Amino acid sequence: MLPQRHRRFITCTVAAAALGLVGAQSFAAADGARPAPWPARHQADIGRQHIEAVHAGRSPFAASEDDGSDEAENSAEATAQYTEARTAPGVVAPGAYGAAWDQLQSMRHTPGDWNHVTQKTYDSDDPRYRDINSNSSGGSGKVTGRITGVAADDHGYVYAGGANGGVFRSRTGGGHWQPIADALPSLSTGALALDGSQRLWYATGEANTGATSFVGTGVYVLADPRHGQFRPGGRVGGAELESTVIHALRFAGTTVWAATSRGVWSHSTTRLAGPWKLEFAPNPEYLPGGSKASDPSAPYKNIANDIAVDPKDPAKVLLAVGWRGGDTYNGLYARQADGGWKPVSGLGDLPTNSDDVGNLTFAAAFDGSRLYAVDQSPAQTATNPDSGLKGVYVSRSGSPFGPWTRIADYSRLRASGSALQGAGYMPGIQSWYNEFLQVDPTDAGHVYLGLEEVFETKDGGTSWSTPGPYWNFGFPCWSIDPAKQTGDCSPTTHADQHAVAVGSYRGKAYAYVGNDGGIYRRPLNGTLDAGGHANDWQSLNDGTLDTLQYYSVGVGKDLTNGGVSVTGGLQDNGQSILRGHDRVMGSDFGGDGGDTIADPANGCDIAEEYVYLDMWVTQDCGVNDGSWTKDPSRATEYEVAPPDKDLGGDGARFIAPLASDAKDTGTWVAGGRHVWVQTKGFAIRSGAEWKSAFDLGAGHVATAVAASGGTVYAAWCGPCNNQGFARGIAVGNADGTGWHQLDLPVDGTVPNRYLSGFEVDPADAQHVYVAVNGFSRKWTEGPGAGVGHLFESRDGGAHWTDISADLPDIPANSVKLLPGGGLALATDLAVFYRPAHSRTWRVLGGELPTTAVLQLKRGPDGDLYAATHGRGIWSFGPRRLSG
Repeated sequence: MLPQRHRRFITCTVAAAALGLVGAQSFAAADGARPAPWPARHQADIGRQHIEAVHAGRSPFAASEDDGSDEAENSAEATAQYTEARTAPGVVAPGAYGAAWDQLQSMRHTPGDWNHVTQKTYDSDDPRYRDINSNSSGGSGKVTGRITGVAADDHGYVYAGGANGGVFRSRTGGGHWQPIADALPSLSTGALALDGSQRLWYATGEANTGATSFVGTGVYVLADPRHGQFRPGGRVGGAELESTVIHALRFAGTTVWAATSRGVWSHSTTRLAGPWKLEFAPNPEYLPGGSKASDPSAPYKNIANDIAVDPKDPAKVLLAVGWRGGDTYNGLYARQADGGWKPVSGLGDLPTNSDDVGNLTFAAAFDGSRLYAVDQSPAQTATNPDSGLKGVYVSRSGSPFGPWTRIADYSRLRASGSALQGAGYMPGIQSWYNEFLQVDPTDAGHVYLGLEEVFETKDGGTSWSTPGPYWNFGFPCWSIDPAKQTGDCSPTTHADQHAVAVGSYRGKAYAYVGNDGGIYRRPLNGTLDAGGHANDWQSLNDGTLDTLQYYSVGVGKDLTNGGVSVTGGLQDNGQSILRGHDRVMGSDFGGDGGDTIADPANGCDIAEEYVYLDMWVTQDCGVNDGSWTKDPSRATEYEVAPPDKDLGGDGARFIAPLASDAKDTGTWVAGGRHVWVQTKGFAIRSGAEWKSAFDLGAGHVATAVAASGGTVYAAWCGPCNNQGFARGIAVGNADGTGWHQLDLPVDGTVPNRYLSGFEVDPADAQHVYVAVNGFSRKWTEGPGAGVGHLFESRDGGAHWTDISADLPDIPANSVKLLPGGGLALATDLAVFYRPAHSRTWRVLGGELPTTAVLQLKRGPDGDLYAATHGRGIWSFGPRRLSG
């Protein structure tokens, strides 16, 4: 998550207390008389709440739980809820995305191309935006979306894979990026690797969490990555790895090994045809086709995290297997003489028991002399309030079978210059999500370790430093003063590390790291400043690499500069803002940005949801020079969350719905368990100004809201996962009168699946459309899964008609009614268009990457804006939208 961090653990209750992250010599609170940025203060609250959750015995990681508990701010819950929308009410069979993509290829496109709005540098430290809820001055600099795969060679070629954005290539050691995987059906990155022949291997299916929704379509190989592009025909093997996530690729001789969410597989690297071989699945009955394949826990039962091969004997292989939340099958497995696999023990310090083997990553020295490992412990994650990291280990024999010696734990890393000093949030607190290891190819004792921060040892673990701290807030060198940029602190990387590689450019070796803010590099043997942090990081996020993961978009007129101002909420990159004629985007709100409202008449009037309905508002675009730290009255961002009973936990979705009335921008509707309404518009200054218009019912939370002329529609789910999934729609008036639940029987016209978006006809509030997520019953096992993705009612929801017609069977997210009566529908693969009076659909325009489009909005300029969760914001011109 990003510096702001409001992040990752727990409920979004904001305390007014000053920064509470103190205790290490290198980490001291800033001037006690000066307020700290809200993100930094909130991290202390997160830590305290995490401690309370652990002490109360609450864990979000057990596969049998609804991941919703009190671990409000972690990507585990965010991802689980994203997945729920696409799998409920059952389990999706393999091949669903592939079938939809195949149909997409044969569909006609409308004329015209999409315009890439956010293909610009995004400066998270933009000195224009240093209000109370901004991350600016934290030190991350230029950012983009999460990078989960990195590869680099010795000739300046660098390859970066976005979480759901595909692969990009740089020929200049980083920067001037070009997409090279946009022809593939999946742009979700699990791993990137160059083999000994310098072919680039692309494993699709992001693997930061065990049940991630970004499944892939297998592994692809590009023989000439310096010049070529990935194509569907470059897939290795058959469909065996479709609908999986892939944690790691490891090469040994002429064999490539893949650690996936469905066990460990292998394939020849010389003959790319022929199926993958399933080497080991600890619980094969839960695999597709198995007797328990439809069990709700099936996605968690065969997770493999990494593979280590003995450099002296490729027949000796060690598998790291297990769900991050713990399961009886977790452990390390070795191949037996008969070809089978059995758990091993007695390897020295490296844990082998199921309680302590969770997310585990290996890294071998280039000469095979040493092997390193970093391990997250499920037991420690559940019981230690400060960290889930069990330790960092080395096998000085280079053999996976040790003996292993522990060379670091979270306490030791905390003392190495880490920014994470506060109780409840120390190094490794997110080791289930953040892990990488890389050994210097020329020095077996020089290792880079990625957790929330970047750590480094140059002596095999005897001593450690923190070249990439979480952020600079709290260090004595930090200043919010724009004239000092990040004060006297050195620039750092974005937080939450996922991928690493070593490469050379113009004869100089660099370490490349991928994280929630994109990709950064520093000299492999870089230097440190007086605080023990690197002073030589360089952001490679120059705007040509747009992997930004938007949940929402808002557009309004820029009354100062002309044109329009475009804003949107992002995964771990706050709220971006691009004003008319800007060449650089800034960030006016920090943390995870959720849903957004922007005033079409004034783009500086913005409301953003942090998460769980924790809302903030500004009426000046968040412009501030940081002077609020000396004079609190200078702050112009206000927290306006509805009453606490709907914040976090069971009260609201991680990304909860928020909308303004189509006919009155001063009336807003927000959905948690309650449907909340406020009529102050952007002049709201307190959460107490929200009123509950309707209670959706115990266990129910809103998934979509819309209003027009005072008529409000609210869709809900509860339970929201595939265990007893239920959904419904409530309709009523903004003043709290006339509310009722619609009759939506499980086997009725509208499927019993996640309802993701409304559109109300501005000419008739009884005329409404609802978009339905998930897959139809051909792919989904579950009661009432039904068929279709878009439904229309002309009587306020009493009766519905399926108008999906020839749409591909793909999750639908957002629908917009266009001038003249045409419809645009955003889905996980494309935006589709149906002209007025037509029953057939076409793909809207060209050039839009094949990635999830989560929201559509119309701007005051008449353009249609699409928020994609992996490739930024795009717009489509008004001349193409007239029916």
